[in-house]
Amino acid sequence: MKQISPQELTTWSVRMVESTLQRYTLEQALWHYEHGLQVMAIQHAAQVTGEARYMRFVSDWIDHFVQADGNIHTYRVDEYNLDQINAGKLLFGALERTGDERYRKALELLREQLRTQPRTKSNGFWHKKIYPYQMWLDGIYMAGPFLAEYARRFDEPALFEDVLHQILLIDEHTRDTKTDLLYHAWDESKRQRWADPITGCSQYFWGRAIGWYVMAIVDVLDHLPRDQARRQDLIAILNRTARALVQVQDEGTGLWYQILDLHEREGNYLEASASAMFVYAFAKGVRAGYLTQEFLLPARRGYHGLLQNLIKIDSLGLLTLEKVCGSAGLGGEPYRDGSFEYYVSEKIIPNDPKGVGPFILAALEMESAEADIRQGDELP
Repeated sequence: MKQISPQELTTWSVRMVESTLQRYTLEQALWHYEHGLQVMAIQHAAQVTGEARYMRFVSDWIDHFVQADGNIHTYRVDEYNLDQINAGKLLFGALERTGDERYRKALELLREQLRTQPRTKSNGFWHKKIYPYQMWLDGIYMAGPFLAEYARRFDEPALFEDVLHQILLIDEHTRDTKTDLLYHAWDESKRQRWADPITGCSQYFWGRAIGWYVMAIVDVLDHLPRDQARRQDLIAILNRTARALVQVQDEGTGLWYQILDLHEREGNYLEASASAMFVYAFAKGVRAGYLTQEFLLPARRGYHGLLQNLIKIDSLGLLTLEKVCGSAGLGGEPYRDGSFEYYVSEKIIPNDPKGVGPFILAALEMESAEADIRQGDELP
């Protein structure tokens, strides 16, 4: 099959997939949440385009880790790290496509971690074993959609209640009543230096943290039964959060800042991964009927903001996504104090998978939305 040249391509989603495949090899692969996210985005592109090369890449990536006995190379249950669940979402499709029982065994391995994952006193998952009594917004995305899909595919309906509990619990503890934005994390014990001594919350509204959260909600809703108790509560949270995000969207570019509500503060910057995540969640939310059509306008503004400001094209036609925050966390060694200065000083990494994956997903959703508009539906 002839390899497509980036110059020949017409959609931004495919152009980014092709650019990524020319840069990323299995030798670089890690069983890690960000690599899993990027590969899941390529899998979505394969499903939309029917391009066989993309699905072969996904299968090869999975088989790089999943062994004959169902164990996952480099993965350890006893780390109790929610981040390590995310790549496991790829195993559902592998099992469906092949029927190979090793993928079912690998899914059970990840499910076993979540059966015994340490929990807060209020029954929320610790983000990691090394972060006791802490819930991070990131973790809702890492584990929530996995558990929801597991519940649907393997008929474990009690899991849906657990997934809902995680989402509602962190909303209860991290949402700011004035802005309806959510703080990055919550320490139930209130012992961490980054935690407010009264609320246990971290100090700032970090864009990508809320990006993980809204992506988690729209992906969980894919699997949640329509008659599930509290489903409407989840949709209400999505709407409330989306409205809050529109309020802090940059007027000039349509993008969002690293720290969402401090546009004028020196050192803050327009950040790619959060912007792409919000575009994806808004556009998918509208398509699926969780959000009203009015949210397509900020989605479109954000998408075109990414294309106009943060996508660069080299002489070979390969795309680079700029201004991706490489990492941001709390606590640990060396200690991350959750200050404004900390968030804006973390390394910026072009084409980081945490930005590339959401960009592909956002582009696929916007291309679908704009195709519908061309067929007669009007943008609000």
